[in-house]
Formats: sequence, C-alpha cells, structure tokens
Amino acid sequence: MSEISLVVFPVKDLDKAKGFFTSLLGIEPYADAPYYVGLRVGNQEIGLDPHGHEKGMTGPVPYWQVNDISRVIQILVEAGGQINEEVRDVGGGVLVATVKDNDGNIIGLRQFP
Repeated sequence: MSEISLVVFPVKDLDKAKGFFTSLLGIEPYADAPYYVGLRVGNQEIGLDPHGHEKGMTGPVPYWQVNDISRVIQILVEAGGQINEEVRDVGGGVLVATVKDNDGNIIGLRQFP
C-alpha cells in the first residue's frame, strides 16, 4: 500500500456540502453528479457521497491507493478485518472496496486500471 489518495465524506445534503467544501478548499469540483461530488487538491481527492450513510459510513473514510485490490483485501482479512463492501467498478476501470478493521473502522481501497 502506498498513500491515502481519497477521503470520502458521507453527506445528507449534497448541495450544501458541495458549497461548504468548495468554500473550504477554494476550488470547484472536477466531478459533480447527483451520486458523487469530487474535488482535487494536489494529489488528494475529497469525495462527497450522498448515499454514504446508507452504506454504513459514520464519518469520513480514507481510501488507500493500491496496485492489487484483491490481494490487499486478502491480507487485511487474514489480519482480522472484515469485508464491508465488495470490490466494484466505479467507472473507467477504477475499483473500490471497503474493509472494517478490528475496531469496526471503515478503511477504503482504490485501484486504478
């Protein structure tokens, strides 16, 4: 694993959250859809997910950039983690998944094609 490349915040009101984070970061979103808003600051991405609470997110979720998402999931499960969300393609071949650590914290993984 390398570095955290994305932090996703669950939000209840996407428009209000978009306004808040746009003001905070001083930039406009690069992605602006009803299901996700993304803002980039350097190599860091901030995501706003209006369905995050429905997926069990209780706060921001960090996503580590990985080269082999299936292998990393296997390693984390062997270390006592639990799969929270199975691997899925979120577009353009980008794969994401989440795993809960031993304390129930949600850890995100992201793999680019």
